[in-house]
Amino acid sequence: MNAVTRRAVIATAAVSMALSLAACGKAGGDDSADKGSSTKIGLLLPENKTSRYEALDKPQFEKAVKAACADCEVVYNNAVSDVVKQKQQFDQLIADGVKVIALDPVDATKAAGWVKDAKAKGVKVVAYDRAVPGADAYVSHDNNKVGELQGQALLTALGAKAATANVVMINGDEKDPNAALFKKGAHTALDGKVGKIAYEASGEWDPKVAGEKMSAAISSVGKDKITAVYSANDGMAGGIITSLENAGIKNIPVGGQDAEVAGIQRIIAGTQTFTIYKSPLQLAPEAAKFAVNLLQGKKIVSTMTDGVPSTLFAPVVVDKTNIQSTVITDGIYKASDLCTADLAAKCAALGIK
Repeated sequence: MNAVTRRAVIATAAVSMALSLAACGKAGGDDSADKGSSTKIGLLLPENKTSRYEALDKPQFEKAVKAACADCEVVYNNAVSDVVKQKQQFDQLIADGVKVIALDPVDATKAAGWVKDAKAKGVKVVAYDRAVPGADAYVSHDNNKVGELQGQALLTALGAKAATANVVMINGDEKDPNAALFKKGAHTALDGKVGKIAYEASGEWDPKVAGEKMSAAISSVGKDKITAVYSANDGMAGGIITSLENAGIKNIPVGGQDAEVAGIQRIIAGTQTFTIYKSPLQLAPEAAKFAVNLLQGKKIVSTMTDGVPSTLFAPVVVDKTNIQSTVITDGIYKASDLCTADLAAKCAALGIK
């Protein structure tokens, strides 16, 4: 998807929101747990090690809900990677009378039981970014495609070296269903086109763990035999790159995902090769639209995924050639957010302004 098409998609989504979401009010009810809140929408995000959740998803979701429903309030919590804590947060929202919850689960398998119990109490759930069985709606990006793009970008970076490359794969948390899709998509792109996957492990979405796994890979494969590294996201890529640098390994392709500030700055600096941009300007407004429609009792009309009304957006590869035309043009970041003093010259050379 090029920048023009992406902006058209975002604009269309915004118009759709404006047309389909009338301002909502109390609708004759109160905020008691018995009747349920007609103005509160829960937002539960899974962790804060990946900076996009606090920096992008949360504020964009809140902004979109407020634009669609002036009287609505977003009740937000982050589980900090703790499934027990997230269950407590989920239960507390229900106890407080919240009738619609946008949930990005720490563990989607366990969350399926929560959703089933919530439905019995008249509470509706929008699965946010990660699919949850039994949800009333689902908003994400095409996560298998994310993995395919990551793998293809790694192949492009390797060029003629791909056929003999030893690739290390540091995947996401196995409790996250998206991680399995990223992994599957990456293998689809890489298998049979690289020399071999020389080492593969889960980095658990934790930069520290990913760095430790990278160090183990260096010991196992050999520091002079690693040709490229697949990292399922930018946060882990940071830990991986630190381990590579500590081992004296430089100038090999390392990919990521999420278009985090730190990840893009590493792309500018030349230590990270690419990231995957999944625009919160698409994801958050669509999830907000679904949540407000459910709160108002409106039927969601959308494409079905496994029997659930869904919207899956197309991800975009970002490398040093298109930072300006993606995350800056879309307004996610300003050049000043990315171009610190030590990166100013490289930003200028890449046309980032």
